Amino acid sequence: MLYRIGEQTSRTILTRTSGFLREAGFTHSLTPARNCTFGCSYCYVPTLRVQGGLRPEDWRSWGAGTTFKSNAAELLRRELRPEQVIYCSPLTDPYQPAEAGRELMPEILAAVAARPPAMFVVQTRGPLILRDAGLLRAIPRLRISFSVTTDEEAVRQRFEPHCAPVEERWRVIRALRAAGLLVHATLAPLLPCNAERLAEMALEATGEDLIADALHDRAAKPRGATTRAPGARLREQYPAFDAAAALATIEQAATRAGRRFGTGPAAFGWLTTPP
Repeated sequence: MLYRIGEQTSRTILTRTSGFLREAGFTHSLTPARNCTFGCSYCYVPTLRVQGGLRPEDWRSWGAGTTFKSNAAELLRRELRPEQVIYCSPLTDPYQPAEAGRELMPEILAAVAARPPAMFVVQTRGPLILRDAGLLRAIPRLRISFSVTTDEEAVRQRFEPHCAPVEERWRVIRALRAAGLLVHATLAPLLPCNAERLAEMALEATGEDLIADALHDRAAKPRGATTRAPGARLREQYPAFDAAAALATIEQAATRAGRRFGTGPAAFGWLTTPP
């Protein structure tokens, strides 16, 4: 697929958190680009519109392109402080497909390693993160949250067709762990799945606690970010899937394995704890 790739300079790169991330314990977020070429059907970011730093062309054609913040590393070298707890990234995947050609993340990670904050968390579903394993190891206080949304490949293909297959994600998690990196299998957003099997796979792939979150809808969340329309329509095609029951099943599996399981800001707050 051909994407529209652009660049812009920014006045700042670290944003003080609010809402969910602040409640979880993060002080700042880092978003290396505007828009995301994964273009997942359910992505909440386009529903934020201007509040998410987007322009109309972004939310109207979500996933068709991205605009990199070309001076991100330069800004980081000025803005990093030792007390910061940073989440990268709430508004785009730092290892989206377009990153393979641009290679902005190595510059960012080098800047973070040179002036490490109290905690740096990378949230992704992109196998490209393996490219930067050496740079990630150089950051002293780091956690990786790697998103796995289902155990069923057919479901993955429908909801997030431009993302990596399920089995490849497990391979990446195992490889990151083997490289000595702390990586969580984050089951979010939870899509239709065999919850017992998904939990077993997550527990096998990572030695960490399990974090999950269901898809949100506007009825339950009248304001702020929510599941965008294409994902909501797809979800309606799986009436037999009970997200609450699936989360309960995953929690039971985690408890049997002696692991914690949680959802929402409290569980994402586990990521803020230094190794």
